[in-house]
Amino acid sequence: MDFALTDEQKEFQKLARDFARNEIRPVAHIYDDTEEVPWDVIKKAAKLGLTSYRYPVEYGGLGISDPITSLIMTEEIYWGCAGIGTAINGTGLAATGIMVAGTEEQKKRFIPQFCDPDNPRLGAMGLTEPSAGSDVSAMATTAVRDGNEYVLNGTKQFITNGGIADVHVIFAQTDKEKGWNGVAAFVVEKGTPGLKMGKKEIKMGVRASHTAQVILEDCRIPLENRLGGEPGEPTHISGLAALKMLERTRPSVGAAALGIARAAYEYSLEYAKERKQFGKPIIKNQAIAFKLADMATEIEASRLLLWKAGWLVKNNQPFARGEGSMSKLYAGDVAVKTATEAIQILGGYGYSREYPVEKWLRDAKIYQIWEGTAEIQRLVISRMIEQNG
Repeated sequence: MDFALTDEQKEFQKLARDFARNEIRPVAHIYDDTEEVPWDVIKKAAKLGLTSYRYPVEYGGLGISDPITSLIMTEEIYWGCAGIGTAINGTGLAATGIMVAGTEEQKKRFIPQFCDPDNPRLGAMGLTEPSAGSDVSAMATTAVRDGNEYVLNGTKQFITNGGIADVHVIFAQTDKEKGWNGVAAFVVEKGTPGLKMGKKEIKMGVRASHTAQVILEDCRIPLENRLGGEPGEPTHISGLAALKMLERTRPSVGAAALGIARAAYEYSLEYAKERKQFGKPIIKNQAIAFKLADMATEIEASRLLLWKAGWLVKNNQPFARGEGSMSKLYAGDVAVKTATEAIQILGGYGYSREYPVEKWLRDAKIYQIWEGTAEIQRLVISRMIEQNG
């Protein structure tokens, strides 16, 4: 068992860390206030390969397939700002769906769009609906075949890059009587008639990331835009299988939460060393010191859970005990707790928007909600340990 980073991992960690420090941190508060898409930062990230490093070389990416390297880089980017980090990485949800379920022709057609260093494009994955959040089986969006086309109708809710993405991967029911087996994934490209953006969400946190409804009204797409092809074809992968594979990306969400936690911890640690009360730095007070000790311990534990999950993915091992859910659940809880304690350490300054810690709490909270709520993660874990011990 070796916890040392390879030279390549150190190189990519430095690349992401320097970018977060020099390009993200200085403008994080601006985009948090304006809630605009940080295109300038996205373009700079694309130039460095930070938007495409995960994708295979044959599609224009850097071919960095090691999941632990990806977790390391994600932590650094989100240390800079979770909202901007999501704007940079949110496209990965759509790309992962295409990589998992798409045919070779579909991968060659769509993945290179996400790897263009000079013209970065956004992707979106449409899964959640107004009445189908944790209960994905309640999905109401339909896809009906009509000759050489599919006609999509429905509304997707809380979609990252929703309505503005160049490529939307939309999950829909092709046959409600088949339940999960009737779910399929479709690529809907920007400008397709019948595809439009609904309400843009005004959010508590991660404000630099665009979140909106996606509305599909008699939206016609060609048959070749059904990911994996038609049932019965050799390449076909069901929508359910694609969704199960997407669970493998759950640790990356935890790594983002870890970046927030580390940012809050480091800031409050430095503050506690400098802030004096009763003639001494407040870190000399046990009440403060113990908070920081707990924060440091839980951050380390979170990182180890994430790296263990990444190791399982790297070695094609199953999450037999719900390790992916464990890593995401724990990191999300640690991020919220750490940011809360950071505010407490700063006192009144922590509650002021002149200091960054209140933003980190607002950003952290979503990690107990999206990509599977904390309650759903506990449900997954409990079922897995019931089966496997």
